[in-house]
Amino acid sequence: MLVLLPPSEGKATGAAGAPLDAGALSLPGLAASRAAVLEELVELCAADETKAQEVLGLSEGLKGEIAKNAGLRTAGTRPAGEIYTGVLYDALGLASLDAAARKRAERSLLVFSGLWGAVRIGDRIPSYRCSMGVKLPGLGALGAYWRAPMAEVLPAVAGEGLVLDLRSAAYATAWKPKGEVAGRTATVRVLQSKTVAGVEKRTVVSHFNKATKGRLVRDLLTAGLEPAGPAELVKALRGLGYAVEAEPPAKGGKAWAVDVIVTEL
Repeated sequence: MLVLLPPSEGKATGAAGAPLDAGALSLPGLAASRAAVLEELVELCAADETKAQEVLGLSEGLKGEIAKNAGLRTAGTRPAGEIYTGVLYDALGLASLDAAARKRAERSLLVFSGLWGAVRIGDRIPSYRCSMGVKLPGLGALGAYWRAPMAEVLPAVAGEGLVLDLRSAAYATAWKPKGEVAGRTATVRVLQSKTVAGVEKRTVVSHFNKATKGRLVRDLLTAGLEPAGPAELVKALRGLGYAVEAEPPAKGGKAWAVDVIVTEL
């Protein structure tokens, strides 16, 4: 099973580990593309704070992120699973997983990133600010930039089992599973169900979405479940107590659409 996750906008700071060793990161086939993004991001942030703030879409309160980016080559690092914070990662609770679940997490979780393309949770990276929606002056829109290298690397990474896609829309632009891989991909969304005047209404609510995705990944890891495909995923989630509705694709080579219905966190 391969689980595709978005990163978090906010990230842990104060890493005291050794500086970045780009050659030690997982998915070495992305190394050249990572180096190009890192070089442009560092140079942009070191040379022109005003332009960097505009390109990165930062508010005045987040201007400190520019200096952080400028120092990425020498900054301390932490495992990516500690760098990424926020609602999804709080619910996932990597630090409190038992040893067996942690090993499954290290093997199956892949976090997408505007800067790194994708990393595993054990990869040591510095705290940074660069979303997939950023358009760098030299490389262009990062979602489009990453498509070619991702298409080269990720089909092999996907292996032969389920691809559980929990990414937000911006990060999904960097890689869309195709062909046989798409046929064993399940794209999950979380819908909040409310009854108003006797009529059920379903909406996508960010907090419910992120927390539920984090929790369902944790539940799969803790239970030791690694579904072989989308149909098995639906069965596994229902067995874990989730209300799930699934729509198999009308034709082969397309991902399954899986909705998880929640009423409260």
